[in-house]
Amino acid sequence: MPNTMDGLSPRFLRTPEAARYLGLSGRTLEKHRTYGTGPTYRTIGGRVV
Repeated sequence: MPNTMDGLSPRFLRTPEAARYLGLSGRTLEKHRTYGTGPTYRTIGGRVV
């Protein structure tokens, strides 16, 4: 079965979108970033995604 994601750029979510997707609050994700736990994140142009 072919991969339908081939050739597409990855989709990054901002904190509010990721929180909704995971069923958490945005503040919980911020705490996870502080403690080094939780989902992987990156900063792109000073914005957390």
